[in-house]
Amino acid sequence: MAVSGSQKSRLRLVVVQALVFSLFATLFVRLYYLQVVGGEGYQAQAANQSVRDVVVQPQRGLIVDDQGRPLVANRTSWVISIDRNLVDKLAERQRTELIRRVSVVVDETSEEIEKRLVTCGHEGSVRGTCWNGSPYQPVPVASDVSKDVALRVLEQPEDYPGVVAEQQNVRAYPRPFGINLAHVLGYLSPITEDEYDAAQDADDQSLNGASSVGRAGIEKQYDEWLRGLPGYRRVAVDSMGRVLGDDGTIESTPGDTLVTSIDAKVQAVAERALKERIKIQRATFDPVTDRNYEADSGAVVVLEAKTGRVVAMVSQPTYDPGVWVGGISTNELERLYSEKAGTPLLSRATQGQFAPGSTWKPFMTAGALKNGYRTDSTLTCPSGVQIGNRVFHNHESSAIGGPVTFAKALEVSCNTFFFQIGYKYWQQFGSDEADVNAKDPLVEEAQTFGFGTRTGIDIPGEAPGRIADRKWKRAYYESMKDYNCGIAAKPQDAKTSDFVYQYAREFCIDGYAYRAGDAANFAIGQGDTIVTPLQLARAYGAISNGGTLYAPTVAKALVSPSGEVLRRFAPRRTGSVHVPKKDLGYIDESLKGVTRVGTMAWKMGGFPLDDVVVRSKTGSAEVYGKQSTGWVASYTEDYVVVMMMSQAGTGSGSVGEGVRKIWEALYGIEGEDVLPAREAIPGVVAPRTLPTFLDDGSILPPVKED
Repeated sequence: MAVSGSQKSRLRLVVVQALVFSLFATLFVRLYYLQVVGGEGYQAQAANQSVRDVVVQPQRGLIVDDQGRPLVANRTSWVISIDRNLVDKLAERQRTELIRRVSVVVDETSEEIEKRLVTCGHEGSVRGTCWNGSPYQPVPVASDVSKDVALRVLEQPEDYPGVVAEQQNVRAYPRPFGINLAHVLGYLSPITEDEYDAAQDADDQSLNGASSVGRAGIEKQYDEWLRGLPGYRRVAVDSMGRVLGDDGTIESTPGDTLVTSIDAKVQAVAERALKERIKIQRATFDPVTDRNYEADSGAVVVLEAKTGRVVAMVSQPTYDPGVWVGGISTNELERLYSEKAGTPLLSRATQGQFAPGSTWKPFMTAGALKNGYRTDSTLTCPSGVQIGNRVFHNHESSAIGGPVTFAKALEVSCNTFFFQIGYKYWQQFGSDEADVNAKDPLVEEAQTFGFGTRTGIDIPGEAPGRIADRKWKRAYYESMKDYNCGIAAKPQDAKTSDFVYQYAREFCIDGYAYRAGDAANFAIGQGDTIVTPLQLARAYGAISNGGTLYAPTVAKALVSPSGEVLRRFAPRRTGSVHVPKKDLGYIDESLKGVTRVGTMAWKMGGFPLDDVVVRSKTGSAEVYGKQSTGWVASYTEDYVVVMMMSQAGTGSGSVGEGVRKIWEALYGIEGEDVLPAREAIPGVVAPRTLPTFLDDGSILPPVKED
């Protein structure tokens, strides 16, 4: 039967209705699933798309001296930042104009601002200036700006869209009593791209792209405790990336406080004493070189003799650690590394390496007394002794007629006495100049006192010094043979001096040979042996305390922000010198004589030596082509004080008065009087207890012990 047209129309309508119904049914089911079944998950995703985490940097921990006086603190700084998410949505012309306005107000070039906005690792990023932080966090482009600049940005938001002015914590240096202490404290600088990547790989939550980290000194050594933990502020943003408001905050955790063994008052006296002596020596005529002393650098180390704790440490030239706050300029950075400026970043106390001169002789005495000599042994002290084809002279010390003991030789610092000892051991054990394994009692004793190795101080970058023995000389020969033999193999040209050409020829032939003259020079702390002032101070500490070597330490304790003591740093014993007590006692008595009637006596007149028994040894190290380096190493039962000055003349003449001032400060001496119990300067006697940290942020000094 044929189907009419009207029936066909109704059929098509039914099909369309069924199709529409099925579509609506499908849409309804989908909507039900999205809104009911999967609603919570999609709501969370939507929220995440509109909420961003902004890092809140923690306040870095304080560094205080042993009385609780702040050595490093924090202050607020106005920082100008740019929100890239908003700025990047501006038209190119608007963006360029905004960057120009910001560059003018912060006194930077537009190019420098643009470099800081580039994410590290992206094309065009420049190491050291790119941004390591969150892409949703405003990028700091200028720190330590004036309040007027910050207010200009805050009060004219229409001219600075996407630009943020806010206060942040930065390092501050209170400098109690005017101290510097830069080489001990160190400094901070922004985290590098590699460091940030390593922190991400290690899941280190304490570091982020905007962190500053310790680069030197105890800021670097204890960075993990000082840096704290960052917090996070969750902010709601619109589709254009504009912040609508806060959505929650996770508070940051301040860093821990580091209590040090430094005494700020002693540090201040030591810094002033060294600076004053440098100034005086630079105005003093040197009759040897026929010009004024250069006095180009110096150092002071003050240790507790029985623990190795660092009471004071000074290095000159120095620098202001505050120059790193907010970013250091290229010119300033170049100056800090400049040899012309004296390489201020180099710590002469821990990294400077110098010939020790006659301060070496007590250790040579210990070696001799352990290897055949006795305390009543005598040798002559002539003006010169013949060793090989050369006469070795006394230099500053005078000849003494007749035989003298070790005590007298130390008292007057007789070089020729010790030349003979070094020569005798060379003849006895090592006249084979090529034998690198020959026995040498004096070298062995120097190693026993820790020379030639790092002390282990808790300040990074310490230098090891050098014992110039047979093995070192052979190794040096092998490393320099090709260079010197290359000079010697060619005819002398106009650029090569007679001295250099002759030296190269002799070195090429037998530069490996350990001659009698090498042994003689070693015995008086001359030649190629070098030490750091810290190594010398530690070794004298071992004489003072009966033979124990300690790793010098600056840290005493770590204290949490709530005042809880988290960790105490006990003195670290690293070895013993194994010198018989009677021999150490003999050396000790001999060094008392140096202070009372010997080479240091003229600087200690009127000092109450019966009350404060100071032992000392002076030294003047000769360096080819330079003026002599002056040393004074001294100690009591409580402390060790070592001061040196490069190119400044004799030891007592250059730094003797400075050493005396430090002893006067340590023991509270005024004029010729010594105050009882060393209490004239409170806190100089190292406290056994720690400062007290109160909830309001104030710090009380350690409780005074009876």
